Amino acid sequence: MFRKCLMLICGMLLTTSVWAAIDTYHFSSVDQEEQYRELTESLRCPKCQNNSIADSSAMIAADMRGKVYQLMEQGQSRQQIIDYMVARYGNFVTYEPPVTPSTLILWLGPLLFVIGGGFVIYLRAKRHPQAAKLSAEEQQRLAKVIADKEQQ
Repeated sequence: MFRKCLMLICGMLLTTSVWAAIDTYHFSSVDQEEQYRELTESLRCPKCQNNSIADSSAMIAADMRGKVYQLMEQGQSRQQIIDYMVARYGNFVTYEPPVTPSTLILWLGPLLFVIGGGFVIYLRAKRHPQAAKLSAEEQQRLAKVIADKEQQ
């Protein structure tokens, strides 16, 4: 019995997930808790880049979750909290960055590539003329070659 307990304790000490911190926040209403969840799901972790701060275990994401909770407790609106996070971490923290002069190439880039590709295809098709038409004599020779092939 002592041996099993000792092995269990050693296993727990060696497991790092046992020591993982869990955020616990107390909300005044279910609506406030739902708003917190929506906000943390809609903000991107600057370190993980493809995870929301709700899904990330990075320290910066934990700090951001704490700040979201603190700002909510101060009575700030959803947009005010998002504006604070954008001012602090840049447009990257939102999954839908606004259209600004600096992000315009990101929004228009794919469209410009499609238009440019279509233009290149048009120019190449115009530069190389279609197959030349055969003269009457060449058509007769072609018909004869085809007929000879069919007979073989």
